[in-house]
Amino acid sequence: MARINGNEIKPGFVLDHDGGLWAAVKVNHVKPGKGGAFAQVELKNLRDGRKLNERFRSEDKVEQVQLETKDQQFLYESDGKLVFMDSETFEQTELDADLLGERRPFLQDGMVAAVEYYGDEALSVRIPQKVVCRVAETEPVLNGQTAAKSFKPAILDNGLRIMIPPFVGADEDIVVNTELFEYSERA
Repeated sequence: MARINGNEIKPGFVLDHDGGLWAAVKVNHVKPGKGGAFAQVELKNLRDGRKLNERFRSEDKVEQVQLETKDQQFLYESDGKLVFMDSETFEQTELDADLLGERRPFLQDGMVAAVEYYGDEALSVRIPQKVVCRVAETEPVLNGQTAAKSFKPAILDNGLRIMIPPFVGADEDIVVNTELFEYSERA
């Protein structure tokens, strides 16, 4: 673990703070006219999801933690557990489905995900930013609707509802951005 100054914290850094592991979600560096500069940091607990706002001065020292990232293939889900296989050692690991949160429907059989470990404990799962999904249901195109930049509701094969352009019909494959939950392009 490396000790860094409070003003060196950037979004995505993982910190050992207050007896827990916290990820820096947002960082705002403030230089007031009076007094010393500080970083206002929004932290998220990697174990239980709690949020915390902390103020770190430049002279404050914090422990930065390096997580080990392993690419693992998703095999199946059983009783709220996701089973992943390490592509090098072929070891299978069971992780809580809650680690993916609202992105869970995008996880597909055989998909390779990046699992972040702290020692032997899995803390997070990152799936690819863009995933191919099939449009299960949508409204038909109305005449003249394609002229303006408009969107229509659609239900994907994984059950999620998103907005898609009017020229995309049912049973078409599209690319969906998993971070923004929105249509990206045709597949």
